[in-house]
Amino acid sequence: MAASGTAAPRCLVQYVVVRSDLVHTLSWPLGAVISQACHAATAAIHLNYNDPDTQEYLTELDSMHKVVLQAPDQASLSSLSETLTEKGVAHKLWIEQPENVPTCLALKPYPKDTVHPLLRKFKLFK
Repeated sequence: MAASGTAAPRCLVQYVVVRSDLVHTLSWPLGAVISQACHAATAAIHLNYNDPDTQEYLTELDSMHKVVLQAPDQASLSSLSETLTEKGVAHKLWIEQPENVPTCLALKPYPKDTVHPLLRKFKLFK
């Protein structure tokens, strides 16, 4: 039980948005798509390593929260990246090389209520 006056830890979430057409239309192996998500998540953490939310997220190593969402295609993923940039939301758009194909993006860790409204139209990846 928490001591009186002790604030509960904030719920920080790292959102990852993956193109679902890679698996369902273009027949990429599932492992390759998972690797793309891992690359993007790692890159977003690295690029924002000194951010206070990122540091707090990393201190809770055994209780990290990630939410993996699906974008239907490259156009919707690119549009989301543009919107996030316009709104000042730190993220990494992962572009697979040498093909130069955007496959997914990951946000730095944020309090859920800060960025959830921007991601509301995307469903959980399946």
